[in-house]
Amino acid sequence: MGRATSGQAVNDASKPTAPKPTGPEPTAPRPTPTMGAGRVVVITGSVGAGHDGAAREWARLLRDRGYEVEVHDFLDILGRVLGTGMRSAYETMLFRAPWLYSLIFWVAAVPRGVSLLSRTVLAPFRPRLLALLPADTVAVLATYPLAGQLIGRLRRKRLLPVPAFTFLTDFSVHRLLVAPGIDAHYVLHDVSAAQARALGAAGIVVTGPVVSPRFGPASAAGRAEARERFGLPAGGRLALLVAGSWGVGDVERTAAEIVATGAATPVIVCGRNEALRARLSQAGLGHPLGWVSDMPGLMRAVDVLVENAGGLTSLEAMASGLPVASYRSIPGHGRANAAALHAAGVSYWIRRRRELGPALAELVDGPRGRRQRTAGLALFQDDPSDLVGRAIEDAAADRPASLDRARVSRALAAEGRRRWPRRAAFAAATVGFLGWNATFGTSIAVAHGLDSARPARPEAIYLVVHPNEHTDVTPATLALLRDAHAAVAIDAELIRHDPALARLLATSGLQVVNAGGGTPYRTGLVGGRTAIGHTAFAIHRLGGPRPVSFLSSGDLDAVDLATVSYLDETIVVPNARVRGGAPIPPLGRGGTVLIECPAAPDCGLTVTLAQRDGLIVGQKLRAGTLSRHE
Repeated sequence: MGRATSGQAVNDASKPTAPKPTGPEPTAPRPTPTMGAGRVVVITGSVGAGHDGAAREWARLLRDRGYEVEVHDFLDILGRVLGTGMRSAYETMLFRAPWLYSLIFWVAAVPRGVSLLSRTVLAPFRPRLLALLPADTVAVLATYPLAGQLIGRLRRKRLLPVPAFTFLTDFSVHRLLVAPGIDAHYVLHDVSAAQARALGAAGIVVTGPVVSPRFGPASAAGRAEARERFGLPAGGRLALLVAGSWGVGDVERTAAEIVATGAATPVIVCGRNEALRARLSQAGLGHPLGWVSDMPGLMRAVDVLVENAGGLTSLEAMASGLPVASYRSIPGHGRANAAALHAAGVSYWIRRRRELGPALAELVDGPRGRRQRTAGLALFQDDPSDLVGRAIEDAAADRPASLDRARVSRALAAEGRRRWPRRAAFAAATVGFLGWNATFGTSIAVAHGLDSARPARPEAIYLVVHPNEHTDVTPATLALLRDAHAAVAIDAELIRHDPALARLLATSGLQVVNAGGGTPYRTGLVGGRTAIGHTAFAIHRLGGPRPVSFLSSGDLDAVDLATVSYLDETIVVPNARVRGGAPIPPLGRGGTVLIECPAAPDCGLTVTLAQRDGLIVGQKLRAGTLSRHE
């Protein structure tokens, strides 16, 4: 068969269009599918491109089979307040609604968490979901995990008499994606199937991904034509750099590192972020583009994709015959996807900066790239809608003529009356348990190494110097810090009171650490918490790179930890804190030392650093650089 394909959220007809796209290379016509009858309801979630893109393409495939298809947004089911709040939280993440991100991912990480989520948070929305299903519904398909959880619970309670399926849009399978009660879990690869099976999923079926039919391999002539249309050079390796539909990740740093390798020239999709495009152009970093509606055409112009999330764009690249590299993957699902894609042989997970150049050259011209292209295109050989059609036909004998809404309403009302006291008590206990784990539990976890920096090698000493608005930072001071391999901490107070000094430090070339709200390096309930993100982005606006580390006393809760993870920063908890000019205590096998400058022009760095050199010699330590990629 031809490849099963599906859609892409960034290519909206209402948005500005690029030059007329060239279609994919001709393929053999697909056999005419068996025509279905009835209505399939597809439920997505408008939080990023992957869920919506998959829903749109499933709808197209099922309509081609003769089914009526309705697509609904699960966030609309949640209502204006909660649904809009979730959508905003995914866009601005932890700055407007930080509790939601933390709660969902913490609860979903524990074995009973998904069941807890389904019973307490999602249960009130079952009537709304059922109200969306017309009487002639023959199947329900979810492309969003929370929708899958709710649909599965309806099936288990015998309140949904038609087959229900969930399509897992990522290669990696998180516990939240496994929905008890669902008739079938549709996964992308055997690697995904193994992960789903380990989490107890039932009815696992490998369907492969779905992307728009506009994505397809390019011939040599098609590539040359595409490069000409986008104003790209006719020769040389081109690496497409995309940071996902939300633009998460340090695009500028990655572009600069690709340029530095000399192995490829980056083509960066900046979307509507004109400031990013201007900075890249001014720095001479590759070929920055604005909004691109013809992503299929652009993918035919390049040689390799570099991504950090492992989502829809990766699948589209595979359908286009491009090798894929995962680099500087974002925390959470980004790193999990990178590992799964690498295990499946359809992406190369680049974990070190020094591996970037050789990896890109090998992917474009070497045997690894050829193997990846073959493996990626093989994912699209079958039509996944065949599976849905057969499942609907198999269930036809047991399906009622129409959904009995009255019976379902009575059952839901009766269940609510029986369970209200127990739910109230359970919810109260849950809130207390979550609160304890979100505060004390997280602090304990960080103290034992969760998402916190540890010496890359034993017997290493790392220095973090924290100046303030009174500190006199001269060229000699910066040279001293460079020679000592020291990092410099910048906090919100310094940015507010002396932005010129903050800019000098941010652009000095020293490793920059996000110090949030500053001393005593605790976040607090509101102010200190928002300072984590505000300081990180302020450093970037001042012209510096986004920090890769966050300075903390270790007193963190789950919201703080989620915020730091979202920013792709590693927590640094110093082993010792000293004032500038004071001696550093013995460190045993090494560790991180925070040097806090006093409220005076002279930080006393000469004295403290000289004493540090004595420690290095006396304890046989080495000077380390506080960088995750050293």
